[in-house]
Amino acid sequence: MKKAELVAKVIDKTGLSKKDASAVIDTVFDEIAAAMIRGEQVSLVGFGTFGAKERQARTCVNPLKPGEKIEVPAMKVPSFKPGKPLKEALKNA
Repeated sequence: MKKAELVAKVIDKTGLSKKDASAVIDTVFDEIAAAMIRGEQVSLVGFGTFGAKERQARTCVNPLKPGEKIEVPAMKVPSFKPGKPLKEALKNA
């Protein structure tokens, strides 16, 4: 599903204008991202938890030159843990 399709679904279910529905979706995503950047988790009961995890530095093989090793620095990466209702819904779909 693309953002435009999500906006259309929100419009159908809420009766909001296209501009308002798009603004709501943008605001929700922006606030989730901002919370993750601050190191907070965002829990949406029944859906899941968004957060950020610290990935350790590591040595990998260069895919372009398999004989060469490269160092990958430590970094924060986004994470998502689905909630039990979402897991069950997907399992039974």
